[in-house]
Amino acid sequence: MPARFIISAARPEQFPPEGDPEIAFLGRSNVGKSSLINMLTGSAGVARTSARPGCTQMINFYEVEGGYRFVDLPGYGYARVPKRITQDWKALIDSYLVNRGALRYSLIVLDARRGWMEQDLELKHWLESSGRQYAVVATKMDKLKTQKERHQSRNALREYFAGDILECSATTGRGVREIWQAISKTKTSQ
Repeated sequence: MPARFIISAARPEQFPPEGDPEIAFLGRSNVGKSSLINMLTGSAGVARTSARPGCTQMINFYEVEGGYRFVDLPGYGYARVPKRITQDWKALIDSYLVNRGALRYSLIVLDARRGWMEQDLELKHWLESSGRQYAVVATKMDKLKTQKERHQSRNALREYFAGDILECSATTGRGVREIWQAISKTKTSQ
């Protein structure tokens, strides 16, 4: 589904007017949120990617064909930026998650090699206590080379989440259909 960039917002007043259902991409720095957006839209480069953690520093909005908006949020956790900036990111993310009426679904994006970390669990609990719908996406599955690594990763991911974990790889394209199926259910549940 082709996509186009709308705006990068550094402050809530810069958010675009609410419209199509928004799908938020949430996760630690460098787990592959922007790569996942590129993979799902088939638009390589629509979302800027970098090997350096902390590349996404504002909330980026994308209009996606089919009546959705994808929202790429700054990562939490390790990023080589001053602490004040990470605190600003947190305030911006909180404002979006708490106040955005168009937010219909969140994807908690985890690196399959790292599993759940404390901040991921805090986000998961917050989404649950706020009644927000979400799914868990495990990226970088192609980096798990052996059956043993894949088995250990799946077990670690299931330790804190009983639902379906959507496995994907931006390199191979694995998981696109399953993630789109999860997203498309948000339109039917409105």
